[in-house]
Amino acid sequence: MQDVVQWLKDNGNLKIIDEPLDVELEIPHVAYVEVKTDDSRPILFTKPINKAKGIEYDMPVLMNIFANKALTEKIFGKHPDELAEGIDSLLKLKPPKGLKAKLAMLPKLFSLKNVFPKRLKSKGECQEVIIPKEEVDLDRLPILKTWEEDGGAFITMGQVYTQSLDGEMQNLGMYRLQQYDKNRLGMHWQIHKDASHFFDQYQRAGKKMPVTVAIGGDPLYIWCGQAPMPYGMFEMLLYGFVRNKNAQLVKSITNDIYIPRDVDIVIEGFVDPQITEIEGPFGDHTGYYTLEEPFPVLEIETITMKKNPVFQATVVGKPPLEDKYMGWATERIFLPMLKPMAPDLIDYNMPENGVFHNLIMAKMKTLYKGHAMQFMHAFWGVGQMSFVKHALFVGEDAPELEEFEALTAHILNRLSAERVFITKGIVDHLDHSSSEQFVGGKLGVDATGDEVEEGLAELLSDETLLAIIQEIQPRVKALKQYMTHTKNPVCVISVDKKKSQQKLIKKLEVLKSHIKVLIIVDTINNDINDPYMLIWRVVNNIDASRDVVLEPFIALDATNKSEIDGFTREWPGDTFCTKEVLDMLQEKGLIDIDEDFIRKFGLLAFN
Repeated sequence: MQDVVQWLKDNGNLKIIDEPLDVELEIPHVAYVEVKTDDSRPILFTKPINKAKGIEYDMPVLMNIFANKALTEKIFGKHPDELAEGIDSLLKLKPPKGLKAKLAMLPKLFSLKNVFPKRLKSKGECQEVIIPKEEVDLDRLPILKTWEEDGGAFITMGQVYTQSLDGEMQNLGMYRLQQYDKNRLGMHWQIHKDASHFFDQYQRAGKKMPVTVAIGGDPLYIWCGQAPMPYGMFEMLLYGFVRNKNAQLVKSITNDIYIPRDVDIVIEGFVDPQITEIEGPFGDHTGYYTLEEPFPVLEIETITMKKNPVFQATVVGKPPLEDKYMGWATERIFLPMLKPMAPDLIDYNMPENGVFHNLIMAKMKTLYKGHAMQFMHAFWGVGQMSFVKHALFVGEDAPELEEFEALTAHILNRLSAERVFITKGIVDHLDHSSSEQFVGGKLGVDATGDEVEEGLAELLSDETLLAIIQEIQPRVKALKQYMTHTKNPVCVISVDKKKSQQKLIKKLEVLKSHIKVLIIVDTINNDINDPYMLIWRVVNNIDASRDVVLEPFIALDATNKSEIDGFTREWPGDTFCTKEVLDMLQEKGLIDIDEDFIRKFGLLAFN
């Protein structure tokens, strides 16, 4: 994949936009809309500009590289399940017995030599142009500002290469990088990430930490950067495994970190452990803004690049996004690595509207009572799976995990308070719903058993049930029931919230013969007729230890929290597009959306 743009023209139905568009809001908004369409395509913006700074950039912006499943499979060169089979066979390797078995193993062992990155002594294409420290100017790069309330422009597809203090371990991560000025970037490596662990080593030693950021090159590099590799394993090993050839690395100009020779742009520098600066806010992949917080700062020593570089970027916000397809590949490829800790695991799925860490569904062979609970603890105790907030387990008789409607019915027919497990544990750095950062409620559901015997005593129509509830609480504005054919219909209500909803749940106990599962959301910015975005809202907004009630029916308070709930942290806002920008792009024919599309994906605020 020497020329990614040409490859995408040949293989990815690349969309080329020659209209001059602003890196602030305009380009990101086009990409954000495109990735939500049914026939999403990668896009090349050939004439990026910055109206506020009066800049016309001399390099194009490439976005939505992982635009759909078919293109993602082409990038990998094969279906992710085939790669998973290769990993599975490696994990099961045993010493061969006899000459015939040894000869049969030779091809597999021979191919493993391609896994390990190769360090070259020469310079790479990424170092054809070298900009010295005194001439470094990040404004030469078309760095995007995606959301109106973002704290500034952010590099969103940066490959961040770091190494341990002793130089024995190297890491590739994908972290957002805020542009502060011409020669400084904010390093948003979250506290649980490997780069942050390396940073702690340099901080204790009182030494500056070298960091090299790469942009562009083979799209597989960026996928490797977000892959959940075990601590201490260099992610570029994955590149060698997938491509079946060594990643070719060259040494950075100003530090000892090695990066791929064929990336487009390289930013080198050092982080002083004594210096932090406020980073953010930033509209993140959760669909919410992550709030301001101090993070380390990269002081740039040099920027190098190809003679004709391409600036790769992605856009984050509400699902579905490009990470849907990157996450699909990760999910499939890493299945064999989960099985050693959960050997009776059959399959798992992390739907994009669950924002991955917020919801996981798993199918397993159930061999004894409590087996599913054992799996919950296993998932919550290992690596990045420990960030999962909500885990739903089904048996091998369940529908396929991507048959969402049938699977939902299967789970609801097996749901009861006795099969719900609530505990506390670590949560993702970006989680906003827990009462304290990094620690929050976990919810597990064991739907591996037989159907429950008792269903709803009396199913009322939506109109009748809403009228009764409004007599109890007039601030309830709308109601819709889902899966009414199951033992546990789901009743969703929206409220004009003025008080804690725990009080409303208690008042509704008188309706226990008409309600089995109750979900409460705010009226503002929630469409109770859109289950896709309702799932997104619920799994983002609840902390199971605080917001889940199990008696007399199961209730989930998925409203935004504030002081009236005893919530003292700042609650972030949704990511919303800028209406004037959408209107302008629509007028120019660069996007084609209607009110239904806007409402379906929550592009703009509504009541």
